[in-house]
Amino acid sequence: MTENAEEGWVVVHGASTGFAQQVQAGSHRFPADEPSSAGGTGTGATPYDLLLAALGACTSMTVSLYARRRQWPLASVTVHLRHSRIHARDCADCETKEGMLDRIEREIVLDGDLSDEQRKQLMVIADKCPVHRTLTSEISIVSRERRGG
Repeated sequence: MTENAEEGWVVVHGASTGFAQQVQAGSHRFPADEPSSAGGTGTGATPYDLLLAALGACTSMTVSLYARRRQWPLASVTVHLRHSRIHARDCADCETKEGMLDRIEREIVLDGDLSDEQRKQLMVIADKCPVHRTLTSEISIVSRERRGG
């Protein structure tokens, strides 16, 4: 992986042994792995860490942009996220009632001299970030073999 990934593509490369991966997104490169407790080497974020990072970054960017456009006194946004698996029966708001579900907990810290109404509106806007919308919509993943590199 010496060249930049094709425009619009993220490339992930790993050997057939272990879990360590090299991720390439445009000119950016970073590792992904599993912790040593799960058989990895702990050299990078886990796939779920990366998923949560995407949601957190998108949430923060979306909320910040909204506040800037309205010239609201938002100083910073911090997003705390956690992924877990829960029993469907323990989720009162979920359509699925059997088996296990993925749950993402997201706590958003809005730092600034904001009114209660501004804070309420920014929390509504958080759910409108593109990654949040993707994760809560029907997703179609199309897989095919790509030969030669």
